[in-house]
Amino acid sequence: MNNSRRTAIKTTGAFATLVSLGIVTQSQAQAAVDRASFTVKTMDDALKAIGGTPATSDQVTVVSPDIAENGAVVPVGVVSKLPNTTDLYLIIEKNPTPLAAAFMIPAGTVADVQTRVKMGQSTNVVAVVKADGKLFSATKETKVTLGGCGG
Repeated sequence: MNNSRRTAIKTTGAFATLVSLGIVTQSQAQAAVDRASFTVKTMDDALKAIGGTPATSDQVTVVSPDIAENGAVVPVGVVSKLPNTTDLYLIIEKNPTPLAAAFMIPAGTVADVQTRVKMGQSTNVVAVVKADGKLFSATKETKVTLGGCGG
């Protein structure tokens, strides 16, 4: 196991313990990501919520299939090779609420996250990375054969 990954797991475990013991509340734990950001309805509003319009970078990679057979469980991810990456965001452009995920990256951790999201239709998956206080992005189109958001 990668030492950076091991450190992140230990840190996350310690933080979860603090929450379970009541030393830190769940709302304090989630304070870093504004919940209202996840309720915006347009791509432009999602970008505003995370800090503005990002510059395109070849150092950011979107990991997603070209064709997803089931939109209810589409594996997506983002990899950032940019130094000092602190935040990663996944935006699903045509979803009812485009901002799908936000990740805080502890210092010294490899900026590589994977998750599963719902996609209602074929659309662009946009990865936005915050590194050194600036925003960078990459985009990849994923075609969905069976929609996952009620489609």
